[in-house]
Amino acid sequence: MTDFVRTAITNHIGIITLDRPKALNSLSLEMVRAITQALLAWRGDAAVRAVLIRSSSEKAFCAGGDIRFFHEAGRSTPLAGSALLEDFFTEEYALNHLIHTYPKPYIAIMDGIVMGGGMGIAQGGEGNRMRVVTERTKMAMPEVNIGLFPDVGGSYFLSRCPGQIGAYLGVTGEVIGAADALHAGLADVYVPSSELGTLVDMVSSSQAADLRHAILEFAAPFQAQAEPAASTLAAQRGSMDRHFAGNTVQAIAASLAGDDDAFAQKTLSVMRKRSPLMMCVTLEQLRRGAALSVAECLRMERTMVRRSFENGEVLEGIRSVVIDKDNAPKWQPASLDEVDAAMVERFFAPAWPPHAHPLRELS
Repeated sequence: MTDFVRTAITNHIGIITLDRPKALNSLSLEMVRAITQALLAWRGDAAVRAVLIRSSSEKAFCAGGDIRFFHEAGRSTPLAGSALLEDFFTEEYALNHLIHTYPKPYIAIMDGIVMGGGMGIAQGGEGNRMRVVTERTKMAMPEVNIGLFPDVGGSYFLSRCPGQIGAYLGVTGEVIGAADALHAGLADVYVPSSELGTLVDMVSSSQAADLRHAILEFAAPFQAQAEPAASTLAAQRGSMDRHFAGNTVQAIAASLAGDDDAFAQKTLSVMRKRSPLMMCVTLEQLRRGAALSVAECLRMERTMVRRSFENGEVLEGIRSVVIDKDNAPKWQPASLDEVDAAMVERFFAPAWPPHAHPLRELS
């Protein structure tokens, strides 16, 4: 379908393989379109009873969107970015919605790096999904590190993590492994990477009426290898829930600063490297997202991403991390004390009238 997305149907299972290993399967517009095309074709095809999405590389399932493209397009004229940038986010979020509402079992093998846009194509709908993690899984919504916010439905799936885990993950952008992903409700089963080939073979040949149950049975012997005891999120849950219960990032930072515990101080140190503005925007996004549907979350995020490129914080973040690689972003404002409510509110101000919103048809 493209040079970077391969599709096949085996034993009535539609298989999507991401194959852009040099870029850790970072999503381009063409890849988004190829995945969407396959899912739309298979949605009403009685010969396809489930979808499995995986990577050709053990390094990454998908490291996110192609942020070099974001930087190039976002610096173009007019300021809001090129038409291709607008198309990318509209079509990517529409794909996220398609996956969340997909009527057939959707199996994502989240081996290796799973970040940003990779989470968007892995989280899927609550009734039909099956999210597999391995010992190599490195999961995150790290957008605050590049001056953005956790999009691709992050408003929805992070805000539904237990307690304040979603707020912690979104505001800090920290990376977690398999045990943490399971504890956070961002994965369903653990399978060792050495068994993934056998898992895919089983799925590709299974005659089971309930494919999700078949995967649960396959994975059952391995679950002890990802026990909650190995989860940092579980171990620090009390501290996390207490500190991240605040309604502002300033309150969260103050709470952490008053705690001498190593976890609290490490978290505060991480937050000092992130965009102060986008941490505040992220917290507000997640608080709002908790009361919204998937479609409403994605519409909100589509507005937010337009405002983000108008603001320019994301361009500075990408410059520091990917372009110049100096890891010394000049955040504006430079400190949490300088962020006020009006700055945050601008990211949620409508960019289009409701009848013209690019994602108005999502339901």
